[in-house]
Amino acid sequence: MSTQYWLMKTEPGAYSIDDLAAEADQRTSWDGVRNYQARNFMRDDMRVGDKVLFYHSVKNPGVVGVAEVVRESYPDHTAWDPESRYYDSRSTPDKPLWFMVDIRLERIFDVPLSLKYLRTVAGLENMELLRKGSRLSVQPVRPEEFRIILDHAGERSPEHDA
Repeated sequence: MSTQYWLMKTEPGAYSIDDLAAEADQRTSWDGVRNYQARNFMRDDMRVGDKVLFYHSVKNPGVVGVAEVVRESYPDHTAWDPESRYYDSRSTPDKPLWFMVDIRLERIFDVPLSLKYLRTVAGLENMELLRKGSRLSVQPVRPEEFRIILDHAGERSPEHDA
């Protein structure tokens, strides 16, 4: 099966790409997803080796780097912990409702690709992230969109942030 591409959103105040860089082995579990469609992407479609655009969703939203899926879906244990902000009493170890994957950092962009900037890039017009009303925290990215973003990450200069 060929590599698939994804975008995963996070609030940098909750968990940033710098937090991922500071993790042991620069790896983390992508827990706490509580949207069924996003969960289904992780549970049913993500595979080891898939590439992920790491996206900061608040205060200067934009793509800030790339990660790789290093473990396929498994039950999200945070749903079973009453002390967790992701607790869901409907989910149990015997009948898990929520799932997560593990990712590992590949690259932090020298300059983030802001949402405002991405809206101006030819070839990204149909990207899910840029679709009006799109709020999914985990979403597919077409291979050509992924390549365009990587190309722009390598070519970007600070004046594009305006």
